[in-house]
Amino acid sequence: MLKFVLLTNLWLLSGSNIFAAAMGQNFKKIVVVFFENEDRSRVIDQPFFNELTQLGTSFSNFVCAGHPSQPNYIAFVSGTRNGVFDNEPHVIDARHIGDLLEEHGLTWKTYAEGYPGDCFLGTEAGKYARRHVPFLSFKNIQDNPERCDRIVSGEQFKADMADGNLPTFSLYIPDNNNNGHDTGVAYASKWADAFFRPLISNPNLTKDTLFVFTFDESRYFGFRNIYTVFVGAGTIPGKVISTRSKHYDILRTIEDEFHLGTLGKNDVNSRYLQEIFQ
Repeated sequence: MLKFVLLTNLWLLSGSNIFAAAMGQNFKKIVVVFFENEDRSRVIDQPFFNELTQLGTSFSNFVCAGHPSQPNYIAFVSGTRNGVFDNEPHVIDARHIGDLLEEHGLTWKTYAEGYPGDCFLGTEAGKYARRHVPFLSFKNIQDNPERCDRIVSGEQFKADMADGNLPTFSLYIPDNNNNGHDTGVAYASKWADAFFRPLISNPNLTKDTLFVFTFDESRYFGFRNIYTVFVGAGTIPGKVISTRSKHYDILRTIEDEFHLGTLGKNDVNSRYLQEIFQ
């Protein structure tokens, strides 16, 4: 009988911890949106991206993990580039943020515009580029159809939001027009304005959801500052943080917010971005 009581109490404690993790201290859900290949100084000149810095907390000294594009996406979700230094397809046998979330009973999805579905591993399809969808490079996603189904078309994002089915962690990947890769930052700003303004203007959504708008890398090779801003869920409007920061810090913020532990990589020495919150 005593054993039953102890096991029951342990189960209740475990359940309460999972619930607490799901709620988060500062936000319940996070949406990270990546754009492509531009210096902060040029992005900040665009009307919508400039307005976002007034609505939330931005960084003036935020740098990428490396070049070209793909290593930054890989690094963001796994805490390291995992030996990836190019844009070619890879099969990585390593852990990532999706593993941590699932182990704690939390959910995640990638919404990729133009993604053909069915665990498509081709390099491109129209304006869709696999190199911008990092989870598809991990073996434990490629080999598991159920987990691979967590990568969906961008069209599913607003449907999930309308149905209240947005996961704890959402990674939104615009296509190569909307992310500015093939069209430039002015085009990306106009698209982001049309797509995201209704969402970040909804107080019922932003009180619990944190939106992160960032770029994968700077315009040229090197470590020039890239644009990153946090909007919603208790962020401080108009605050600019000058501390040198990286995508690893966003990863660590997600890990600490939901009590996930770390991946044991560069996230270990990265920091929770507490200064963005009121």
